[in-house]
Amino acid sequence: MMNRAHTITAAVAAAAIIVLTTEVVPAQAQAQEVVRWNRIATDAMAGAQMDPLTESRVLAILHLAIHDALNTVERRYHTYTTTRTTTVRASADAAVASAAQVTLAALVPKCKGTFDEELRVSLEALTDAKAKEAGVAIGRRAATAVLTKRENDGAARTVNYVPGTTAGAYRPTPPDFTAALLPQWGSVTPFALKDPAQFRPVPPPAPSTALARRDIAIVNEIGSSTSTTRTAEQTEIAKFWYESSPQGWNRIARELAVARSLDSWATARLLALVNVAMADGFIGGFEAKYHYNYWRPATAIRETGDATWLSILPTPPVPDYPSTHTVLGAAAAAVLARFFETDYVSFQMTSGAPYAGITRRFWSFSEAAQENGASRVLAGIHFPTAVKAGYEQGTLIGAYAFDQMLAPVTAARTTTTVAR
Repeated sequence: MMNRAHTITAAVAAAAIIVLTTEVVPAQAQAQEVVRWNRIATDAMAGAQMDPLTESRVLAILHLAIHDALNTVERRYHTYTTTRTTTVRASADAAVASAAQVTLAALVPKCKGTFDEELRVSLEALTDAKAKEAGVAIGRRAATAVLTKRENDGAARTVNYVPGTTAGAYRPTPPDFTAALLPQWGSVTPFALKDPAQFRPVPPPAPSTALARRDIAIVNEIGSSTSTTRTAEQTEIAKFWYESSPQGWNRIARELAVARSLDSWATARLLALVNVAMADGFIGGFEAKYHYNYWRPATAIRETGDATWLSILPTPPVPDYPSTHTVLGAAAAAVLARFFETDYVSFQMTSGAPYAGITRRFWSFSEAAQENGASRVLAGIHFPTAVKAGYEQGTLIGAYAFDQMLAPVTAARTTTTVAR
């Protein structure tokens, strides 16, 4: 029994045996508008208890608007929308703050008062009135352009979903049997991918196969609310990673940006790429989820053995395969490794709600992403095959997003005057 439990996180443990090349310390106070508005956005959405899919879309739009605004002030990277570099003196910080406020007020209207006040604070610190005015105008235009481009992307579409009834088909899970969430998300227009099904994983195992039975046995043993096999650390891992993926991986990315003293342009590009990869991770992952419509462990275990079985943590109300939590972690890790030109970056992170205050340390991005995936098996809410498929799909999505979007401009840049 113990041997089987330890095999679930064996890949994670193996990934930790690497050479430490970079040390990331906790983020210090630094007046960088891009990081500040990322924190404002994630805090607001956490307070509003927004679902992770909507969070991913908001954050991708937000950081593309910020990125495009900065690259209108001074062109360093290719943009998401068509922009022209300004020829007037403009404040980069005003452009960032304005783009962020317009975007967030449109997408998270219940928090508009907070965003308005934060914009006031940002602009009050700027003393060059003309540069500030020009920056505000640039930010507004960039935000409007990105919002317009995403206005009819299908996120608000409704889909009639009918749960399955046969072995292997998804249906709502105990204990609350909540209806399936956002079945339309797999048809949302991607940000970087050509098509939501571009990296669709191979099918999950048929319920009658040995692999499916092995999946059920593993989760039954280690993911149960009454498991005697799961260790204290494995329970901690399950809780640590239970936080919304966009929340956790944005915290990692922004603290890395501060620790590495990245400038506003590089930080904006990093956060835009990480969030585009995660947004497309949910889109591609949900396309596969509802395409395969595979049952969750709680359903399979109850219908093949223990009729009262419950997972240690609540099962999200969506099909099992692939694990999109794993997709997002792998996508974010792929972007981070490419951006910093190495996977071997040491860092630590302290979790947010619902299990806030747990701190864990990692030796590489891939190690963190693998543990992130393994946590879903330890929590009793995903099969190992769903985690494996999610890791593979997410890695492909992250690499593709990084390769396709926001590349450095290689031609000589237009000389412009930038004001802070």
